Amino acid sequence: MKASKLAVKLLKTENDEIIYYDPIYHGRTLKVIGIDDDPALVMEYLLAQYKEKGYNVIVFDTSGKFPTSLFDNILRIEENSPAGLDPLKLARVGLIKDPYSAVTIIQTIYELDRASTEKLYADFIKGKVNSMDEVVRSKESYAEVINESYTELDEMLFSGEPMKVPESCLIDLSALNSITLTGNAFLILAAMLEDRRSVAYGLYDVSVLTFTDSGNAGLPLITRAARKRVSIVGTRYALDQILNIPGPTLLLYNDPDVQSAIYESQGVPQGFRRFVEKGEGAYIVRSPETIEVEFGMLLR
Repeated sequence: MKASKLAVKLLKTENDEIIYYDPIYHGRTLKVIGIDDDPALVMEYLLAQYKEKGYNVIVFDTSGKFPTSLFDNILRIEENSPAGLDPLKLARVGLIKDPYSAVTIIQTIYELDRASTEKLYADFIKGKVNSMDEVVRSKESYAEVINESYTELDEMLFSGEPMKVPESCLIDLSALNSITLTGNAFLILAAMLEDRRSVAYGLYDVSVLTFTDSGNAGLPLITRAARKRVSIVGTRYALDQILNIPGPTLLLYNDPDVQSAIYESQGVPQGFRRFVEKGEGAYIVRSPETIEVEFGMLLR
């Protein structure tokens, strides 16, 4: 079987054969699904291999339980501290490269209609508004819509100097108790990071990000296929939105009915299925021609 320079060790079979995850030939986003924090431990093992290959590693942690040993830099975003994630400020200083993307982030978060979005974009380009603080204090129609749901927590998220994300870091979102705020922060960060290369992204627990429109909007920015980029997403919840993310799946030990549902969602025929015991994994790879399932022991 062909293998690229980005292939990393995943499992070991009963015959001591190594099974690799290869983003070039298998898909650039790997889904890891298990119970407790098993997915986080497997993700750490895989991301460490990418770090050894010279890739930067950036992990979004919504659980507060992702291991920190890989990181010299940890960014913690908290509800009571200025986060510096104002999309307009970030666009003004070039940390979000496309100004219109910054405005569509605001559109997504506050459900602006197209006319209000275009007006906000025009005002930003002309320099009439340069920050969310100026937006909510303006007398335009978009300000009225935004202020209906704008809170002090939003203000804290946007206030402060524009955040700069290191080349490699753990971004800890676990102190954001509001899933809405978590999704908003993730969307803004994803827009800042979507064009980086030679990077391996990790998202754990990714399920939290599927509960809001903003979180769902940010996921494709990190998981879409791109050269010199890998994404590994981990979760304890076998949700349809996660199972439908393109790319291979690593099924870890779980309840029998959950394992069955995952096999079913990935189109694995009955004769190819097997119960995954503790310490094992089933690696499911789909291609235009076939479905392959390989079983082995975890290497972490």
